[in-house]
Amino acid sequence: MMSRLRQAKVRGRLQFDAPLGPRSWFRTGGNAEALFTPADREDLAQLLRQLDPRIPVTVLGACSNVIIRDGGIKGLVIRLGGAFAQVMRQADEVIAGAAALDTTVSEQAAAWGLSGLEFMIGIPGAIGGAVIMNAGAHGSDTSKVLSWAEIMDRRGHIQRLSHADLKFSYRHATLPEGAIVLRVALRGKPAEPAKIRAHMAEIKAQRDESQPVRARTGGSTFRNPTGQKAWALINAAGCRGLRHGGAQVSEKHCNFLLNLGDATSADLEALGETVRQKVQNHAQVQLEWEIKRLGETR
Repeated sequence: MMSRLRQAKVRGRLQFDAPLGPRSWFRTGGNAEALFTPADREDLAQLLRQLDPRIPVTVLGACSNVIIRDGGIKGLVIRLGGAFAQVMRQADEVIAGAAALDTTVSEQAAAWGLSGLEFMIGIPGAIGGAVIMNAGAHGSDTSKVLSWAEIMDRRGHIQRLSHADLKFSYRHATLPEGAIVLRVALRGKPAEPAKIRAHMAEIKAQRDESQPVRARTGGSTFRNPTGQKAWALINAAGCRGLRHGGAQVSEKHCNFLLNLGDATSADLEALGETVRQKVQNHAQVQLEWEIKRLGETR
């Protein structure tokens, strides 16, 4: 199935057996069978039209909220680069490419005097992932500010989805199977830039104080169960500081897993499953993974 892909004509970068671990915030994981960074949306569309429909496609953004398993990812991995990271203003909306970092969008909105996107300064990731996971923090989430999202399907066709089309729920948006987010429109409200920046500074200070932001981590590991906090359940089950191989539950914020330096993805996933079991035994609550686990085990 991959022979045709090896002969594909692209303007972007197409690599085979490409390392993914260095791109991950955990710094773990195997290789991509094929890794494509398209030059632009037409380059992406052309490759998708040539692609054997049996080849699986995985889209990676900032790689902040994923565990890439040690056996790597089969099929085609797409990484949207700078051509998909533009941020512009249109009236009181921010139009942002899927590869634009959440923090960049938040800071640019502040520079334009548009409030409402301050919460994104505390989210490690890119806009495409923020839509797919309905990323949120500090009392807001993506669903509260999104007007529309442009997507591309496996046939290379572009479609614009409204807020209603996405059917947002907690840490989830409903997209057509195989859809790739290209860009979005996010609503803002005019406000004094100084006040916006002051709010953002408060969020950053709170994040720095409460989260292991300078460690090799992937952000929040488990979703908050309805009416409860995952970190509190993990702490009550005695998991703060728990280790497995080179992986550890953060002592600073126990809904974060850490790579202490020599962890494998298998260490991280096994530790997470141990935490889930201990919380189940202690509180009869089944934690659900928020971090995406991708690829093959060894």
